[in-house]
Formats: sequence, structure tokens, C-alpha cells
Amino acid sequence: MPAVEKTFAIKPVRDAPATADGRRVLVDRLWPRGVSRERAALDDWWKEIAPTPELRTWFDHREDRFAEFTERYLAELRANPFAKAVRAASHAGRTTLLYGAKDHAINHAVVLARFLNRRR
Repeated sequence: MPAVEKTFAIKPVRDAPATADGRRVLVDRLWPRGVSRERAALDDWWKEIAPTPELRTWFDHREDRFAEFTERYLAELRANPFAKAVRAASHAGRTTLLYGAKDHAINHAVVLARFLNRRR
């Protein structure tokens, strides 16, 4: 049986929904301020896959901590049963991981997408 092709992309939750998004999933533990549920147009909300509150607080979106944050968050993801289940799921197609951070390069969704897109 051929492998099922999955693609996880990232996008700010404040950007308008698009058909190309596929399945739209919020990956923040907290709901983003100023965004209504209607505007977000979510298919799901995976709070369980977000960094722990302790890690998120320590990181504080500081660029000088991003490398260490990445390592710590990857360790959390490898130990997270929900993240393992998402990675192993057999659904095909595009899933867009939505995040509320203002920095589009220094945030947990960047790390999460890399983790989920890696081959086993």
C-alpha cells in the first residue's frame, strides 16, 4: 500500500481563510485575542499539541531563545501522545496549522509543522 501524502502548512489565524488551506486547525493553547470563531473558520483546535504553559512563558517569543525553545518543544512533542497520533494519522491532504503569534518566523507553529512533516 502506498504511503499517504500529508502536508502541514502554517498560517496566522488573522489571515483570511482560503480554499487552499485544506483543514484549518488552531494550534495555540489560548484563544487569540481579537479573533472571532467565525473569522477563524476552524475545523479543529488542537490545544494539546501546543507548548506547555511553562515553556511558552519561558520562551516569551524571544529570538535569542528560539533555538533552545525549539529543542525543548521538540522534546515535548516526542513525548506527547496527541502529537504522535496526529503524526501517525492516515488522513491525506493539506492541513493548515493556525497560530496567533505576531512573528511569522519565530513561533511554535514553525517547529510543529517541521515535526509533523518529517518522515518517520
